[in-house]
Amino acid sequence: MSLTLWNSRFSVTLLRQHTTIFTSAAPITAAHSLHYNYTFSTNSKSQQRRNLATTTSNYDYDLVVIGGGSGGLACAKEAVANGARVACLDFVKPTPTGTKWGIGGTCVNVGCIPKKLMHQASLLGESVHEAAAYGWNVDEKIKPDWNKLVTSVQNHIKSVNWVTRIDMRDKKVEYINGLGSFVDSHTLSAKLKSGDRTITAQTFVIAVGGRPRYPNIPGAVEYGITSDDIFSLDHEPGKTLVVGAGYIGLECAGFLKGLGYEPTVMVRSIVLRGFDQQMAGLVAASMEERGIPFLHKTVPLSVEKQADGRLLVKYENTETGEVASDVFDTVLWAIGRKGLVEDLNLQNAGVLVQKDKIPVDSEETTNVPHIYAVGDIIYGKPELTPVAVLAGRLLARRLYGDSDLRMDYADVATTVFTPLEYACVGLSEEDAVKAHGADEIEVFHGYYKPTEFFIPQKSVRYCYVKAVAQRSGEQRVYGLHYLGPVAGEVIQGFAAALKSGLTIPTLMNTVGIHPTTAEEFTRLSITKRSGLDPTPASCCS
Repeated sequence: MSLTLWNSRFSVTLLRQHTTIFTSAAPITAAHSLHYNYTFSTNSKSQQRRNLATTTSNYDYDLVVIGGGSGGLACAKEAVANGARVACLDFVKPTPTGTKWGIGGTCVNVGCIPKKLMHQASLLGESVHEAAAYGWNVDEKIKPDWNKLVTSVQNHIKSVNWVTRIDMRDKKVEYINGLGSFVDSHTLSAKLKSGDRTITAQTFVIAVGGRPRYPNIPGAVEYGITSDDIFSLDHEPGKTLVVGAGYIGLECAGFLKGLGYEPTVMVRSIVLRGFDQQMAGLVAASMEERGIPFLHKTVPLSVEKQADGRLLVKYENTETGEVASDVFDTVLWAIGRKGLVEDLNLQNAGVLVQKDKIPVDSEETTNVPHIYAVGDIIYGKPELTPVAVLAGRLLARRLYGDSDLRMDYADVATTVFTPLEYACVGLSEEDAVKAHGADEIEVFHGYYKPTEFFIPQKSVRYCYVKAVAQRSGEQRVYGLHYLGPVAGEVIQGFAAALKSGLTIPTLMNTVGIHPTTAEEFTRLSITKRSGLDPTPASCCS
């Protein structure tokens, strides 16, 4: 007699007389001693998986999370809160220059947190000089101390590492500092300092994230650094070539300029790929206005270390073919990131990989039913810390709690922390046109003048907002875009409104808080289609 469970992704057959259960990925032998108790007729897919996840007996853990970043930790802690036995593996391979860090993943150690702190440091330097216009007596000789800044940033990071370890202990998540790789779909081999350890689990969540890429040119690895290194660099970066014009490259170039160094941005194709391109152009222009040069349509050819220790970079203009060179103190690669799938031996577990990432379904399930993935490692989803955190929590609640709620990856707000910050939520203008047609899109836009910019006479040339909306009907807002100060703080509230079905009439009937920059969204009345000048006459016009 046999009993079979079918759904859209996998089948499991239980044979009364046999000791092997076959799945779509790999056989599960009797050594794993599984005990199933299914109700087939009315259970949802999530309920079936919760049943499977909570009926283990002889595995070491109910859940093993591979990766101790934001998404993995959120999933692990939430699973324990719902009664699961959980372990979390985390291991950081040093960069080519030897940089390494503790628990917490990219965001805490070499991403969002140190980036925001460096950005804040650069803004403070700018504010100190602006203070003179407001009547403060400021010493013109004020300058930053790079080593002191790095020490302060790293001390904060280490404190977060420590708090994270304590939090894991208190929440009963076993922390394993080891590099995990699959032996089969239910077994990991973890390389520890003390030797190898075999770990079994009913369920796995892969949350290993990614690391920066290096170009395949002479000297790139030997002499270049990445965002993994810049926040702990033990010497001043000096004149820096930032190769890459995604948000990481622009943010690094921005805070380096604000700290008094000389960054140059090398752009292979376009600035801020994946973002609204009008806004991307304004961001780049605002940086150029601040004295940050851009080398457009240019690729590096080689990096050579000179006798004086400086770096000679040869590069080529891809349109003209012209080859040129310049000397820099630091070369920072920001050309993209790759998923950390190489060491996992995913083929042993039967997990499919697509372009260094792991494809998943709407429940973060891989092609192997009991193996999931969250965060930057999954294919085609936003690579943002809050996305990974919420996806991890929701996954744990579906697996071990009484929840069927799935992660909604649409309309996720984000901010690019350039000197003049850019934040957005929803569709870019290009994507809205692609999805709905140019005749069905109305773009409301306007430049504005932040009040705090007046006295120090800061440039307001690129302070700009726009709403991309449905042209007819209820005029639903598809996307909001903001370029100006404290952009993340501004767009966060509007993100909730957009996800709740914000319309242009609602926006226009909302009373703004004056004088703020956020109120500019409530004052939008000029459309691109009208051809009228979107530049205001005054701060209150």
